[in-house]
Amino acid sequence: MTAVLFDFSGTLFRIESTESWLRATLDASGRTLPEPQLRKAARALEASGALPGSGVEPAGLPAELTGLWSVRDESAQLHRAAYIGAARQVPLPWPELYDELYERHMAPAAWSPYPDAAEVLRTLRERGIGIGVVSNIGWDLRPVFRHHGLDAYVDAYVLSYEHGVQKPDPRLFSVACAALGADPRQVVMVGDSKEADGGAAALGCRVHFVDHLPVAERPDALLPVLDLVD
Repeated sequence: MTAVLFDFSGTLFRIESTESWLRATLDASGRTLPEPQLRKAARALEASGALPGSGVEPAGLPAELTGLWSVRDESAQLHRAAYIGAARQVPLPWPELYDELYERHMAPAAWSPYPDAAEVLRTLRERGIGIGVVSNIGWDLRPVFRHHGLDAYVDAYVLSYEHGVQKPDPRLFSVACAALGADPRQVVMVGDSKEADGGAAALGCRVHFVDHLPVAERPDALLPVLDLVD
């Protein structure tokens, strides 16, 4: 194998919990909610799928959001509209809080790398393996990698909103392989979604899946990737 492609959310990084997301947003604006109300709102926001990167599918989107949701990662505008629309299904006392919540999820501090991410990326780099990040996303995740000291290991970022196409469309993986100068048959795609990340198999890539779990519950699931490139 000459290159490894990684998904972002649920693979290399994990977003904070919905409750932490809401608390941090409120704290940044100097607002407070009574604790029972805060916890209730956090549960409702989680069920609505309003936190990007959480891996939670919305429980009953309204009809006007259904079509938007299916293409949300094709542009920054669609992504913002879909997730703010999902959040607005939950009544909150301040109208501007919906936009503030969306902004918070893009903050590097809202994301934590999995415990073995740095070791795996560093080892791949030392072995001369090309590294790409292929993500369905509506914003620039590069600052997250820089903030956590992992940007130096990544050779190429291929983000759906920058190309107007989202996984599992093979075209996104093809762009990544070309950016790394790699034959897809010599590439491993690592991700947490069989539906989205599995699209790489159409090009001949080998696909390896990890579970989208909280950081503390998944200490070493990326390490087997090192055996796949030997």
